Amino acid sequence: MALSIFILRLILYILALPMYLLNFLGVWSWICKKYFPHFLVRFTVTYNERMASKKQELFSNLQEFAGPSGKLSLLEVGCGTGANFKFYPHGCRVTCIDPNPNFEKFLIKSIAENRHLQFERFVVAAGENMHQVADNSVDVVVCTLVLCSVQNQEKILREVYRVLRPGGAFYFMEHVAAKPSTWNYFWQQVLNPVWFLLFDGCSLTRESWKPLERANFSKLKLQHIHAPLTWELVRPHIFGYAVK
Repeated sequence: MALSIFILRLILYILALPMYLLNFLGVWSWICKKYFPHFLVRFTVTYNERMASKKQELFSNLQEFAGPSGKLSLLEVGCGTGANFKFYPHGCRVTCIDPNPNFEKFLIKSIAENRHLQFERFVVAAGENMHQVADNSVDVVVCTLVLCSVQNQEKILREVYRVLRPGGAFYFMEHVAAKPSTWNYFWQQVLNPVWFLLFDGCSLTRESWKPLERANFSKLKLQHIHAPLTWELVRPHIFGYAVK
C-alpha cells in the first residue's frame, strides 16, 4: 500500500505543479482566502442539511453550561459563514474568531438571519493565538470542521482551555482520518497533498481525537461516526464535547 500511495502521490504532485508554484509565490493562498468563503457558503447548506440531526444532538445541552446570569457566553473559533448559529440557544452571546477577514460579510448576513442570538464581535485571528480573549472568560467554545486545517492542534486546544471558565465546555465536530487498511484511508493518503491546496489548508489525514484525548480536560465525551455525506473522503467524523 505504501508504494502505491507514493507513486500516485508523485503523479499528482507533477500534475499539480502549477498550483504548487503559485502557492510558493503566495498567489494561490491569496486566491483561496478570497474565494474559499464563496465555496463554503454553498457547502454549508448541504452539510447542514445532512448533518442537522447530529448538530442538534451535539448542541442540545449547550444551555447547561451557561453562567450564573443564565446567558450563555459562546466563542466560535473558525466561525466561517456562521453555519452553526441556528443551532445555538436563544439569547446566547456569540463572539466569532476566524483568520480570514473575508468571512465577515457572510457573518453579517448570518447574524441578520439569526435574531435569537446576541452577537458580540468578530475577531480576525488564528485559533492558536487568541490573545484578544481573556482567560477564563467564556462558557463554551465551539469548533466545527476547524481542527482539520489549523497549523497546530495542540496549541489551539491549549488556547481553548485558557479562555474557558472552570467548568466550561469545548464542543467539536470534525472530519478525520479513516481506519487504516481501508480504501478510504488509502485515497485520503493519496489525495491529501492536493486536497490541502484546493481547500485552504484542510487535511484529510488528521487523527484529531488523539490530541483531544491528550488535552487537559477533566471530561471528554467523543463519538466516532460515519457521516451521511456525499464525499466518502470526509465521511469519517468525530463529535462531542470536553469539560474544563
